[in-house]
Amino acid sequence: MNSIATPGVYLNCLFQPRVQVASVSPHCAHSHAPLVYPSCASGYHRRALSQLPQRLHIGCGPALQCSPASGAVVCSGTATESPAFARTSLPKNFDAAGTEQRLYDWWEHNGKFQPDESATGRPFSMSMPPPNVTGRLHMGHAMFVTLQDIMTRYARMCNRPTLWLPGTDHAGIATQMVVEKMLEGQGRSRQDIGREAFTQEVWKWKEQYGGFISQQMRSLGASCDWSRERFTLDTQLSDAVLEAFVRLHDKGLIYRGNYLVNWAPKLQTAVSDLEVEYSEEAGYLYFFKYGVADSEEYLPVATTRPETILGDTAVAVHPEDARYKHLIGKQCLVPFMNRRITIIADEYVDREFGTGALKITPAHDPNDYEIGKRHGLEVINIMNNDGTLNANAGDYCDLDRADARTKLWADLEAANMTLKTEDYTVRVPRSQRGGEIVEPLVREQWFVRMQPLAQPALQAVRDGDIKIVPERFEKIYNRWLENIRDWCISRQLWWGHRIPVYYVFPNQALADASETGRCDDYVVAKSADDAMQKAQLQYGNDVVLRQEQDVLDTWFSSGLWPFSTLGWPQTDPPTSDLAKFYPTTVMETGHDILFFWVARMVMMGLEFTGQVPFSTIYLHGLVRDEQGRKMSKTLGNVVDPLDVIQKYGTDALRFTLATGTTAGQDLNLSEERLLSSRNFTNKLWNAGKFILFNLEQLDEEEWSGLAQADFSSPQALHHLPLPERWVLSALHQVIDRSSTAHERHDFGDAGRMLYDFCWGEFADWYIEAAKARLYGQDPQAALQTRQVLVYVFDALLKLAHPFMPFITEELWQAMPHQGDALVSAPWPCSSGPVDTGALQQFEALQSVVRSIRNARAEYGVELGRKIPATICVAAACTREALQQEAAVVCLLAKVDSEALAFDASTSKSNGSSGEQDSSITVVVQEGLEVRIPMAGLFDAKKEQQRLEKQQVKLEKDLQGLQGRLKNPKFVQNAKPEVVKEAQQAALEGEHKLTQIQQKMQQIAHLL
Repeated sequence: MNSIATPGVYLNCLFQPRVQVASVSPHCAHSHAPLVYPSCASGYHRRALSQLPQRLHIGCGPALQCSPASGAVVCSGTATESPAFARTSLPKNFDAAGTEQRLYDWWEHNGKFQPDESATGRPFSMSMPPPNVTGRLHMGHAMFVTLQDIMTRYARMCNRPTLWLPGTDHAGIATQMVVEKMLEGQGRSRQDIGREAFTQEVWKWKEQYGGFISQQMRSLGASCDWSRERFTLDTQLSDAVLEAFVRLHDKGLIYRGNYLVNWAPKLQTAVSDLEVEYSEEAGYLYFFKYGVADSEEYLPVATTRPETILGDTAVAVHPEDARYKHLIGKQCLVPFMNRRITIIADEYVDREFGTGALKITPAHDPNDYEIGKRHGLEVINIMNNDGTLNANAGDYCDLDRADARTKLWADLEAANMTLKTEDYTVRVPRSQRGGEIVEPLVREQWFVRMQPLAQPALQAVRDGDIKIVPERFEKIYNRWLENIRDWCISRQLWWGHRIPVYYVFPNQALADASETGRCDDYVVAKSADDAMQKAQLQYGNDVVLRQEQDVLDTWFSSGLWPFSTLGWPQTDPPTSDLAKFYPTTVMETGHDILFFWVARMVMMGLEFTGQVPFSTIYLHGLVRDEQGRKMSKTLGNVVDPLDVIQKYGTDALRFTLATGTTAGQDLNLSEERLLSSRNFTNKLWNAGKFILFNLEQLDEEEWSGLAQADFSSPQALHHLPLPERWVLSALHQVIDRSSTAHERHDFGDAGRMLYDFCWGEFADWYIEAAKARLYGQDPQAALQTRQVLVYVFDALLKLAHPFMPFITEELWQAMPHQGDALVSAPWPCSSGPVDTGALQQFEALQSVVRSIRNARAEYGVELGRKIPATICVAAACTREALQQEAAVVCLLAKVDSEALAFDASTSKSNGSSGEQDSSITVVVQEGLEVRIPMAGLFDAKKEQQRLEKQQVKLEKDLQGLQGRLKNPKFVQNAKPEVVKEAQQAALEGEHKLTQIQQKMQQIAHLL
C-alpha cells in the first residue's frame, strides 16, 4: 500500500534509497517540488530542509508520484519517522555496482543532461560519433565516451548551455547482414520476401535490439542528452539526406559513372575504403611466361592473382630497365585467350619486385586502373557480381574466382608456361563486415565530385577556422584532401537511404522490360510525387518512373551529422537547436577516421550551412593491450569494458583511459594502470570518510555554515595557520592549471595534476597535518580546519567529477554543499589567492619531516617510538613558521613534543661538524638542518657491524670494476655500451661507499 510522505518522513523506495522529502505544493508541479538525492548509504541522508533543492527527483522509479489531492509525495515503500536532521554514514568501501545505475538514473530522470537555459556562458555543443545500431560496447567506445563526457561535464560546470547530442547509425551493411542471418535461420531470404517486407523486418530488429549500445554507453556515465537521441534513418534526418543529395546533384556534383570500386561478392555491394581491412596472409607469388607475339621470346611475369591474367590488357616495364627496353611497344599474347596486348613503359613499375615486369588488369586492380587511364588501356571485366567469372574469361566462365585460379595455373603448367611459385605474404583486402575477400571491380555507381568540396575544407584549416588536436594530423588531413578522389556513394543494399533518382520510361512496357530498372533518362527529387511532376514537365504525361534500387553509403548521412541532428535544413525559429548550438564546439573521435568521416563532415558543413561544423577536431588514439598490440579476437586479447567496470568500477576505467595517454597517442591498457586508478578512487573515498567522521558532532547550523565556507579572497587566507594557507594556495594553483589544461584539451595533464594533488598533498600531507588541530584543545582552530577540509574537498570533487562522476557525486552529496547535484554544480573559481610564502614554508616543513622519517628508517628506530630533535633554521621567518607548527612536525615525524627544540644556528654558521653529543645532523636544504641525538634510539654497535660488512663488499666490487676500466684492452675491445655500463656502476659504487663511510663516522660518535 502506498504511503504518503510528509515532512521529516523517510521513504524506502526502488533501489532502496533513503530520502527526505520536504512538503510540496498542492499543484503537484515537478518543477516546483524538491529534488531528492537517492542516497543508498547506510543511515539517513544528512540534508537540512533549508538546503533541499528546487526540483523533485522522479528517479526512484514510477512508484514515486505526486498526490493531486494532498500535494504530498507518494511512494511504494514504508515510511519511517526520523530526526529532523540526520547524517549520512558512508560504507567502508565505495560500492560501484550498487551506486552507478542509481546515480545515472537520478541524473537522467531529472534532466541533468539537458542544456540549462539559465546558463550564461558560451554554448557548448558536440555531436557524439554515432555507433552502429548493431554495435556492442568495446574499448574504442569507452575511450570516446570518456573523453567526450569529460568535455561535456566540464562545460556544464562552467555555466555554459551544454548539449552533447547522441545517436546511432543505421549501419547499412552490418545491419542487413544481421537480419539476413536471422532470416536464414528461419529458412527464408530477403529475395524470398521482397524489399518492402525485408525492410520491415529490419525495422522490427532495430526496435528490439537497436538500443543495446545506447544502454551500454550509459554504463560509462555518458551525460549526453538522451531526450534528443537521433538515428540516421529518422524522418527528419532522412529529409536532410534527400535535401543534400538534390542540392549536390543540381550543382552538378553528383553523377553516374563506371569506375573501379571495392566489391564484396557475397554481400553483392560496393563498400567504402573504411570498410576494407587488409590482413597479412600466407600466399604465393606465381611466376609465368608471357609470350611475346611473333617471336620465341617471353617476358617473365610474377603475380599473386593468376586468375586475373584473363583480363590483362597490357604488360608494363620500367622505361629504364635494360632487360626489357627492347620489348617496349611490342605485343604479348594473353594465355588461352588469343588476345594481343601491348608491352608499355611506365615509371610506376618496381624493377626490384618479382621479375620487374608487371601485368596490367585495369578492371581488377586499383593501381592497374590508374596505369590504364594514363595509357588509354581497354578495361575488361572478367567477374560477375557473385565472384564467379563471366563470359570474358572464355573457358573459365562460371568458375568461382578461387577455382579459376587453381585451374588456370594447372593449365599453364600443362602448357609449359610456368616458371615457379614462391611463398609470399599477401596483403589481402577483406570486408570489415563479413570478412570476405573484396574484389576491385568496375561497376556503374553514383559518385560525388570531391575536388570542389575539398578546397573550402582545406582553406578552413589553413585559416584557423578549424583547429586539429594534435596539430601533426593537419598534414595528413591536407594530404588526403589535396589528393582526394571522387566518392562512390551508392551501395547495392536494401537497408538505408534509397537514392532519390527516378528513371523515366516512355511507357509501362519498357519499364517492365528493364532488368535493372534503369535507363538513360532520369530525374532527381525528394519524393515520388515531386519526381513525377518533374518528369512530366520534361518528358510528357505518359511517363513511367522506377526509383533507383541502390541506397546511399552510410557515410553520406553521417557526413551531415553535426547539423542534420540539430534540425537542418529547417532553420526557423531562431530559438531552434540549430540556431543555438551550430556550429558545434568540438568533434572528438579516433584519428583513424579523420579522412573518411571528419573531413567529409567539414566539406558537407561548409557546403550546406556556409559554416565550419565545429571549431576543434580532437583526435584520440587506439586502445591497445598491455603489450601494445591491437586488440583482436584472433589474438584473444580483447578487453571488454563491461568486464572492467564490473571488476574495478566505471570511475577507475574512465580515469585510466583519460590519463594514460595524450591526444593522438595510442594507450596500452594494463591491469596495473586500472588497479592504480581503482586505488585512487579508494583514496578519495577514505578522505571523504575521514572528513565526515570529523563532522559527526555538528548541529544543523554548523553543518550549513561549512557548506558556505569560502576562501576565494586573499583576506580569507591571512588569519589561517600555515598548513591551511599552504593547502588552499596549492589547491588554487591546481584549479588554475587544471582549468587551463581542460581549455587546451589536455585531459591527461588535468587528471594527473588532480591525482598528484589529491594523493600527494591533500591526503598524505594536509589530512595528516589537520589531525593536530582537529584533535587538539582549541575549538576555533578545529573549526577553521574543518572549514578548510570541506572547502578543499568540495573543490577536489568538482575537479574530479568530469573524470570520475559516480564516486564524486556520492561523496559530494554526503558532504556539506550548496546546490542539488554535483553534476550541475559550478566549477571552482579560478585565480584564487596563492600565498607563495606559505608554499615555501610548508615545503620546508615537509622536507624536515621527510628527513626525520628517513633518518628513523635508516637507523632502524622503532616505528612507534617518539624521538628528540632540534631543527636548526637560519631564516627567522621560516623558523617562526615551523615553531608555530611544532605540533604538526611532532605528529608527522613522531617527534617527542617535550624534546623538540629550534635553533637559529646551523653547522655551517657556527663552524661545527654537526656531529656532537652523539647526534647526527641531516642537512635538509641551505640554512635548514635537523639534529637528532641518536644515543639509545637503536643498537649502534650492531649497525656499525652491518655497515662494515657492506663496506668490505662494496670495496671489493669497486676494485674489480676499476681494474677492468684501467685495462686498455677492455676499454678498446668491449662494446661501448658495456664500457659505459661499467663506468656508471663504478660511479654508483663510489657514491654508495661514501655514504656508508659517512654513516659509520656518525655512528662512531654513539659508541
